[in-house]
Amino acid sequence: MTRGIIPTSMDFDQLETFLAVARLSSFSRAAEQRFRTQPAISAQIRAMEEEVGAKLLDRSGGRVSVTAAGKHFLKYVEEALEARKNVLSALKEMDEVPRGEVVVAANEATCLHVLPEVFAQYKKQYPRVGVNIRRSEHAKILDAVNFNAVDFGVVSLPVSDKRLSVVPIHREELVIMTPPGHPLSKRKSALIADAAQYPLLLPKLGRTRDSLESVFEERHLEVNVSMELDSVELMKRFVAANLGIGFIAKSNIVEDVKAGVLCEIAIADAHIRRELALVYRKDKVLSRAAQAFIDIAVKLKSPAFERAK
Repeated sequence: MTRGIIPTSMDFDQLETFLAVARLSSFSRAAEQRFRTQPAISAQIRAMEEEVGAKLLDRSGGRVSVTAAGKHFLKYVEEALEARKNVLSALKEMDEVPRGEVVVAANEATCLHVLPEVFAQYKKQYPRVGVNIRRSEHAKILDAVNFNAVDFGVVSLPVSDKRLSVVPIHREELVIMTPPGHPLSKRKSALIADAAQYPLLLPKLGRTRDSLESVFEERHLEVNVSMELDSVELMKRFVAANLGIGFIAKSNIVEDVKAGVLCEIAIADAHIRRELALVYRKDKVLSRAAQAFIDIAVKLKSPAFERAK
């Protein structure tokens, strides 16, 4: 095989699939990242192996590993995909008006309550740019950014991955949420210990859960965790159904409080903050469309971040 040349009938989608499986050492994780079924991923890999006439991935031993031929082939795949990305970026830059597509990954609550203003302003200013939103959780968002499956991720801080550029865009306080009629619901503020007296609905995983656990431990509080949930929207519905109380970012319940479905109580003795940042690869060549998205996100969200300091 001549250096830098990929078999002509092989498309970039197949190459990206091979790269995902090789880097993740998993067909199932690659399928999840590529938003495909596992059989579809397997079929693409088989087709590639038949075309190049070599086994590229070893599936024995319960783990996927790259063969010697696969490692050799991987170098050309990375070069081809990088060259394609640079060519497309250069062509887009020839036009003064941003165009193309921006792909953003964020979790459910961020998509619903933090980013709509950014997306709306972006589409108003740049209607020719498509915006593709992918909902996922923290670790998978970082993987998607590192593997160039998305342009940006919006995740909670801190982010320790040195391969990524981190642009803080949002900070807000957590509040206590209760159903109407709860003993705490009429109060403007309450202590953490006050909330700990009642059954709690907490996030199953994540930075918010870690922060809450630290506060409970610092105050030597024994808490009654009634339920652990992996969805902010589900937690809100369960609190409204009087199954417990919880802690939530203030922006996530603005409409629910207005509607009288939930009550918001400030935390009197702690500042538990959720801090969000836009992350992207440091080595990524940003298109005009991508840079414009960063500029709008910073302009709209960073003032609130600064005021909360």
